[in-house]
Amino acid sequence: MLNALEIVTTVIVGLMVGVEFSVAFVMNRIFDALPDDSDQLARSHGGRMLGAVMPVWYIGSVVLVAVWAVASWHHHGTGLVVTAGALLILSVIMSLLLLVPINNQGKTWTPENRPADWKEQMNRWDRFHYVRVAVIIAAFTLLVTALA
Repeated sequence: MLNALEIVTTVIVGLMVGVEFSVAFVMNRIFDALPDDSDQLARSHGGRMLGAVMPVWYIGSVVLVAVWAVASWHHHGTGLVVTAGALLILSVIMSLLLLVPINNQGKTWTPENRPADWKEQMNRWDRFHYVRVAVIIAAFTLLVTALA
């Protein structure tokens, strides 16, 4: 049973890393190449869509890692799992304090109501997101290492 938990948790966190990596290094670059209105509309729609899904994914990943850590407390690699969990908690805190406030504004913008500095705000979101992606990649790497 523990083996299944380890694999499911690692896959779920890995998929989350893939989505967030894709947002940072693929989707946002595609959006940035679109004309202003299309870029802003795509980011707003993405903010609404992923803003509804990602909180469940992040919190669910933290819960799964916590269960894994408790279930394997006296096993090899538990320190790596605990550290991965701490990094995932950090990513949730970063999200709540840094990214969600920007996202909550951006997802309501239209070409008619967006602020003049909307691109600067999106660039700030991108910079915070790069750091969050690095944090969750580190957490994923620790989980994979703990499986070995």
